[in-house]
Amino acid sequence: MTRQLAAILRRELGTLSRELALYPEESFLWARPPGTPNTAGNLALHICGNLRALIGAQLGNTGYVRDRDAEFAKRGVPRSEILAEIDVTARDVEETLAGLTKADLAAPYPVALAGVRFRVDDFLLHLVSHLSFHMGQIDYHRRIVSGMSEGAGALAISELASAEPE
Repeated sequence: MTRQLAAILRRELGTLSRELALYPEESFLWARPPGTPNTAGNLALHICGNLRALIGAQLGNTGYVRDRDAEFAKRGVPRSEILAEIDVTARDVEETLAGLTKADLAAPYPVALAGVRFRVDDFLLHLVSHLSFHMGQIDYHRRIVSGMSEGAGALAISELASAEPE
């Protein structure tokens, strides 16, 4: 299961980088159209902070310390810095998942969240879903603020762990 999760998370983080690169102006990353609670820049920082803390730090002991409030409060972070953070996040996630065993996946997650306990495998699936939710928000945000309908090549089934050319 870790191989499959790593492939999907790698795919989604690659899509995140492509989405951010498609913004025609860097300032558009920080635009907040009416009715949208977050900017693409803040969502990208949140995705990285979330995965680095909840997978990297908790399961891989990377030492990452999360500042969740800053993920939503920062403005104007250069696109290049966010792209670099996505690369670090992808490495943390891949290295951590590669080191997990079946027993690790069946174990309780190290900390309770939102007042509940759950298994590691169940929570990893939740994190994939959480990431995908935010990816859709970023895609729509980019289309709204830029007027561009071009896609970023999201959800490529060819990037699934079991995909093989015919």
